[in-house]
Amino acid sequence: MATVLGSSLAFVMGSIINVALPAMREDFATDAAGVQWMVNAYLLPLSALVLVGGSLGDHFGRRRCFLAGLAVFTLATLVCALSSTLDFLFAARFMQGIGAAMLAPNSLAIIADGFHGEERGKAVGTWAAAGAVAGAVAPLVGGMVIDALNWRWAFAIIVPLALAAGLVAVRSVRESRVDAGDRSSLDVVGAIFGTLTLGMLTFALIDLPKRGLGDVRVLCFAGGALCSLVVFLRVEKRKGANAMLPLGAFGSLAFTGISLLTLFLYAAIGGLMVLLPYVLIEAANYSATQAGAALLPFPLVIAALSRSLGGLAARIGTSHSLVIGSLIVAAGFGGLGLLTGQQVDYWTEILPPLILIAIGMSFCVAPLTTAVMDAVEDRFVGAASGINNATSRIAGLVATALLGFVIVDASVSSEALLPRATTASFVGAALSLAGAAAAWLMIKEPQTSN
Repeated sequence: MATVLGSSLAFVMGSIINVALPAMREDFATDAAGVQWMVNAYLLPLSALVLVGGSLGDHFGRRRCFLAGLAVFTLATLVCALSSTLDFLFAARFMQGIGAAMLAPNSLAIIADGFHGEERGKAVGTWAAAGAVAGAVAPLVGGMVIDALNWRWAFAIIVPLALAAGLVAVRSVRESRVDAGDRSSLDVVGAIFGTLTLGMLTFALIDLPKRGLGDVRVLCFAGGALCSLVVFLRVEKRKGANAMLPLGAFGSLAFTGISLLTLFLYAAIGGLMVLLPYVLIEAANYSATQAGAALLPFPLVIAALSRSLGGLAARIGTSHSLVIGSLIVAAGFGGLGLLTGQQVDYWTEILPPLILIAIGMSFCVAPLTTAVMDAVEDRFVGAASGINNATSRIAGLVATALLGFVIVDASVSSEALLPRATTASFVGAALSLAGAAAAWLMIKEPQTSN
């Protein structure tokens, strides 16, 4: 109960913000960059530090790190609800991301320690399903709260749930950690330079639409990100198997292809989850509740079909399933790109492409996890799973950073938003096609099947 509730809050906070963005933008009177940082101030530390969060638990105790992460997350959420300026909000969102980076990996490690055999499989399944359900319901519930009260209450309702998770964890979770002889050293330097790389890249991408490619500030941030990346890769190479990002895993062509597929596909999906409710509220005059409800079919279809379509992958092959799924996702994005006019009909213009994207993702979710484990040597399985998880979050971070090309003029004219959004949909289709190409060319069945 403690781990399911605690880790689900991280999924909830990542989803609920999407329907709150228009109200938060109006309240703080901010521009497109401010909207993007409302999302990315959370995604940045979560993407950069989720690999380190699990290592901290191995060293200092999973219960201790879970509770510390939950405390940081809860306090930061309260500060978000009470923030009077954007600076306070961004700082609180950043701290939320740090807390979430400790919550997610340690909650799963606690389950792995507390259950064994068949019971462990059931517990992990419950953990994953609860997170998916929470992420699905969050936009709808958050939208209802925003419409009835305001966006601050969408943060405030998280606090008592987090406190309940903490109380249960104090009473029921035992301490566990990896034996001193088996644990790898903490990659603190790698974590610092990884965070710097993503941070400067995010600044550069958010500034790009407004300032242009030749702007000194953009070039400085981009150059800083490149330099930091070079240092990060050198550090990781030197640390070898003890690195937070073991470069040896990328010696597998299949794993490199899986990483590219994850990056492309989840960049498209990450952009969709932020942009669609924003467009529906700003350009189509939806309420926050309606926008949250509009998203609900997407996770429901994935939850309903992932198990059966994941089983199909065993018969047709992992790479074939990933290619088919990516192509279906591309078709769905292409359908969203056909929207015209300001009077958007949800049932005929939004729902069919959204369901198509969800069906495509259902082909990919389970096979992607299997492909990650089969693509690398046994010694890299845990690291590869963590890298793939971090890659999906980085993809969402980058996609959100680029949304300034779509929403930069929305404060002036909502009529400009829908055409830009349809262009973004075609970009999503192109990314999905690139993912399909990576799967087709790089993930070979002899390498990914046992």
